[in-house]
Amino acid sequence: MDQKERKPFALFPLLAGLLLFFAMSFSSPITAGATVAAYMDVQGNLHYIQGKSSRTNKKIAINRPFPRSTRESTPQIINTFIQAAATEHGIDPLLIKAIIKAESNFDPTAVSPKGAQGLMQLMPATARDLQVADPFDPQANIIGGTKYLHSLLESFGWDIELSLAAYNAGPGNVKQAIPNIPETRAYVVKVLDNYQSYQMKR
Repeated sequence: MDQKERKPFALFPLLAGLLLFFAMSFSSPITAGATVAAYMDVQGNLHYIQGKSSRTNKKIAINRPFPRSTRESTPQIINTFIQAAATEHGIDPLLIKAIIKAESNFDPTAVSPKGAQGLMQLMPATARDLQVADPFDPQANIIGGTKYLHSLLESFGWDIELSLAAYNAGPGNVKQAIPNIPETRAYVVKVLDNYQSYQMKR
């Protein structure tokens, strides 16, 4: 047989391997974050390796961790945590709710560009000071955030506006008036608007 006539048949193993690869990709139950890699050895045989993408897993773990349980982040459960923390620290639960709305929009996995975490957006150092081991745990975050809010209210004579400014900008940046920081001024207005809105629905 002529050499030119034999060449097309040499492509059959490669084509068959490629078809098998695509079939595996669409039919195999691959878990989230899994990848399939293929390579050909010196004999022309195709091999497949299935594994997890460490890059994807790392991104999820650092940037947006999942709540420990989806049941812990339902509106009903979050409201229960808010009520308990409010009762313990003598704060209107609607004020806590207004802060959460402004800070994270009730997303337990929220992370700000500055690194604040969870429902009440606790900075890592603040969370440690408040003994919050897991800022992405809704209950722990609300307890810690409410405790911090209570300390600010006491420091500023229960002046809600100054306390909210301190919550946003840090107590060291707040004296006898809301600091002239656009972000902080907008934050105080936003929380107070949320607070008023919740009060009207009470």
